[in-house]
Amino acid sequence: MAHPDRDRHPLLNLVYLLFASVLAGVVVAAVAFPAIGATGYAAKSGSDTFEDLPTALTIPPSPENSYLYAADGKTVITSFYEENRKDVGIDEIPPVMRRAIVAAEDTRFYQHRGVDLHGVLRSLIANNTAGDVQQGASTLTMQYVRNVLFTSAKTPEQARAATAQTADRKLREMRYALALEKRMSKTEILRRYLNIAAFGHQAYGVYAASERYFSVPPSKLTLPQAALLAGLVKAPDAYDPTQADPKPATQRRNYVLDQMVALHYVDAKRAAAAKHSSLGLHPSEVPNGCVDVPAKHRDWGFFCDYFLTWWTAQQQFGDTRQARLDTLDRGGYKIVTTLDPKVQQIAQHEVLRQVSTHNPYAISMAVVQPRTGKVQAMATNRNYSLDTSHNGRSTRHDGQRGNYPNTTNPLISGGGDIYGYQAGSTFKMFTMLAALTAGKPLATSFKAPAKLKTHYPVGGGPASCGGYWCPSNANPSWMDGKRMMWDGFGRSVNTYFAWLEQQIGAEKAVAMAKKLGVRFLAPSDAKLAAHPHEWGAFTLGVSAVTPLDLANAYATVAAEGVYCAPRSVLTVSNRDGRAVSIPGADCHRVISADVARAATDAARCPVGQQGYYKRCNGGTAPNGFGASIGRPFAGKTGTTDNTQTATFVGFTPQLAAAAIAADPDNPRNAVGEAYANKVDWAVGDTIRRSLAGSAVRQFGRPSKKIAGHLSSAEHKRKRHH
Repeated sequence: MAHPDRDRHPLLNLVYLLFASVLAGVVVAAVAFPAIGATGYAAKSGSDTFEDLPTALTIPPSPENSYLYAADGKTVITSFYEENRKDVGIDEIPPVMRRAIVAAEDTRFYQHRGVDLHGVLRSLIANNTAGDVQQGASTLTMQYVRNVLFTSAKTPEQARAATAQTADRKLREMRYALALEKRMSKTEILRRYLNIAAFGHQAYGVYAASERYFSVPPSKLTLPQAALLAGLVKAPDAYDPTQADPKPATQRRNYVLDQMVALHYVDAKRAAAAKHSSLGLHPSEVPNGCVDVPAKHRDWGFFCDYFLTWWTAQQQFGDTRQARLDTLDRGGYKIVTTLDPKVQQIAQHEVLRQVSTHNPYAISMAVVQPRTGKVQAMATNRNYSLDTSHNGRSTRHDGQRGNYPNTTNPLISGGGDIYGYQAGSTFKMFTMLAALTAGKPLATSFKAPAKLKTHYPVGGGPASCGGYWCPSNANPSWMDGKRMMWDGFGRSVNTYFAWLEQQIGAEKAVAMAKKLGVRFLAPSDAKLAAHPHEWGAFTLGVSAVTPLDLANAYATVAAEGVYCAPRSVLTVSNRDGRAVSIPGADCHRVISADVARAATDAARCPVGQQGYYKRCNGGTAPNGFGASIGRPFAGKTGTTDNTQTATFVGFTPQLAAAAIAADPDNPRNAVGEAYANKVDWAVGDTIRRSLAGSAVRQFGRPSKKIAGHLSSAEHKRKRHH
């Protein structure tokens, strides 16, 4: 049955408008207020109310879901919405769906001009006979108007007025509908209606409804599926097909099929077959927010939360944090992030291979790409979930539930009251970089004692020598003796680095950490970092740091001194597919390439590899660890006093990762030495597997000047070792 948009003769339109204007008052009085005498009301409504109403309907964009994608632009992490809705073009809505909605809601849609006079008269008779409102007279165009007014309401009062059973509301809809049909085709009105109508279960528009009830796009809808959806808009709750009794939904679907037969949209045989089919539901939940990431990817929520931190800081999306969240929920954005699904899957697998989600201790890992700042993975042995009802007990022994296996705390990126964890000797990197920048070569030597009295003041405790900080080596027989940066870093000699820090000043080591992105989130650390001259213990990693900050700091070394602020977002597109301008990569040089190369040469020692100058003679990582990576690799282990935490940072020219093992409920609770190897292997295997099949890239060679010169005796000693 053809139904092209008709030519509209001006005289015919005028007659139609006048007739509708006069009749509208009668109808509204009868439809909305059957007990009122209609005749007197008609004249008033037709002259004062109807004609005085505006005709220009302001149609703002409907709220649409924003979708968050992984770096491939295809893998959906989650979506954000106030109302589950996504606009689609008319070509994406099959004819069977268009015909079904006309049959269900407005059989004369292609004959009337926005107000159906036949329907109005029918409602007038039915409602006056019944004494109350039994039938409405709303066309699809009028229903579209109502939806627009409701969706665009800025106050609760406006929302109530859009749906109130009043004469004013009905008149307003008629006036707008008549005007709307003068400037829009029937096809366009139908498309807009099908993109805004409510189908129940927070599904607005045919796209969301198709996905919600059948897990298919609207283009794949069958005849019985289309009839079911079309039947829902009359009363989504009453005809809900997911309720225990499917009879109301089935009867409503079959009614729509009968109407389609009457309109010659389908033949009786095909409709009969559709009526005998099952409802064929295949419901799916559309994720909403970070806690609704796919069930099998609960680890993605931590990255999603990190993305939200970025979004809510962008002033272009609103004046306040809440305004920016509202923009995300309504704006229909496509956001492509830096998350690499492959690297994320590997990192999560390697963390869980070392420790389960039911362990009170957590291993939290961040993976960053050098030279871009792209955060490619955030993994931890936790599920990102608000449901903590079955969590284990907190190790604080305060009767509270712990954060395992479920939590939404930003364990990897930090935020709120999550400041990170002490990362031990990994902070020696900042002292080494500061010393190299100050002109001290890698060959800078010092006879490191088992215990060293420094000039940094300190209170009481085992690290105090007469009021001064007095660090000790953890393994004197292996660490004591004449050391340079290579073996001082490789063997993690505390007294060597305390001495080195003293040579350049603690303030330079702290400044270097800041240059590389360490944020000092803990208030106590921030206070010390603001006045760092006497912060001697800084070089041993007593400051809290997040895995993300630590990974990105070492990524700067991997990038030969180019710091890039960590990034979570690659592109943002609006609902029309146009790119939204957002801050790009924030990269700048913070240390010279030669300094970074020199630090990298020393950082190959802890993992059991050799640098260009062959000066490594011992490392703290497990035996065979460096060789297992299968490519040039550098890094640093770190543990704190009593092994309260265990940390490892590793990097290649292409990838950097940091993992910290700690007790998030009680950071002072020691995870123990067993976790030192666990973080090593979690990071090492993540990098090895993530780069499998990619080109092997070499680290840059540091200059002879920055390496320094060794005496003949030192050469012999190095060869002997």
